[in-house]
Amino acid sequence: MKNCHEITRLVSQGQERRLSLGERLQLRLHLLMCRGCANFEKNTRKLHRLMQAFARGQNEKTPGDDLK
Repeated sequence: MKNCHEITRLVSQGQERRLSLGERLQLRLHLLMCRGCANFEKNTRKLHRLMQAFARGQNEKTPGDDLK
């Protein structure tokens, strides 16, 4: 089983390339058991979506933006 360091690397690589079936299974299993890595994966996905929207010239609001 992969450790947290290896899993966060897989999460990041998953933004750039399609992970293999084995990598995806290892990732999902670890995320089910590790709250810290699950939060990292969730935040990474959100950041990726926001950056894509920014590149397209869209302005997506995130929760708490109106509090600034």
